[in-house]
Amino acid sequence: MPEPALTKPSATVHEFATELVVRRRSTPAEGVVALDLAHPDSQHLPRWEPGAHIDVMLSDGLTRQYSLCGDSGDLSVWRIGVLLDPNSRGGSRYVHENLNEGAAVRVRGPRNHFPLVDAPRYRFIAGGIGITPIVPMIDSAQQAGSDWTLLYGGRTRASMAFGQDLAERYPDRVTVWPEDERGLLDLESLLKYPEDNTLVYCCGPERLLSAVEQHCAPWPAGALHIERFAAKAPTGDDGEALESFEVVCHRSGVTLEVTSDMSILETLEDASIPIMGSCYEGVCGTCEARVLEGIPVHRDSMLTDAEKATGEVMLICVSGSRTKRLVLDL
Repeated sequence: MPEPALTKPSATVHEFATELVVRRRSTPAEGVVALDLAHPDSQHLPRWEPGAHIDVMLSDGLTRQYSLCGDSGDLSVWRIGVLLDPNSRGGSRYVHENLNEGAAVRVRGPRNHFPLVDAPRYRFIAGGIGITPIVPMIDSAQQAGSDWTLLYGGRTRASMAFGQDLAERYPDRVTVWPEDERGLLDLESLLKYPEDNTLVYCCGPERLLSAVEQHCAPWPAGALHIERFAAKAPTGDDGEALESFEVVCHRSGVTLEVTSDMSILETLEDASIPIMGSCYEGVCGTCEARVLEGIPVHRDSMLTDAEKATGEVMLICVSGSRTKRLVLDL
């Protein structure tokens, strides 16, 4: 049976996107700027929950994801914290050098793949700029009356954004751990024994995340929640991943051949299929698609093991297929 003719779909992807202005710029730590983004006409912004991030679409052509770290109840402003990466490919450097008070910037979102699940007790762990999604989680846990603690590590006190403020507000709950003063974080004491009805939330550099994953191995499934700012190194264990396969976009009525030199997302973008992409590394979740038929090969750094095991969703910017035919809800 011949494949259906390739046509340009008329559907579009709808998500809140607008141009905001930098209402306030501050420096909460060495190498970090905090930007309060507001609507130029003082209109309310969409609601968001702790753990959410937005896409910041920079005029140099780059799109970067930054966690919202302000008051989730304040609809007049979105706050982000941006670390100047010494190896910046243009994103953080552009923010630091160009987004001053009054500057305009286009944003998209919010989107949340790191939600705070209701629990009676939390153990928050942050490393460096990984504190940004944790700050509103702490506020939410405090308001809900949950038991919580924060272990916050960084290179030096001066480099740890919001650390002093959090320690002053919650001296009995917050432990600030500068590496130059105390060495590496003491994860053993915090995580050695699994706690009942307790969730662990962690965000930071890969070295920290990997260590927390190892320490939480004896904890109940689902107790650990992590967010990565960069993709994990590939394991090379793709099983029976195919070099080429067929992707059927169910709603768009389009069938495409994906080859080894193109990702599913790139193939769909070339065919004008309505799908959004952002990080192209499998960490932000923008391109998540529902799988209707077939078995995906997951190469992302965002979905949990349980989510991957179901095979119901996949991130099409990096993942592949074990079956010759993959049907997506697109």
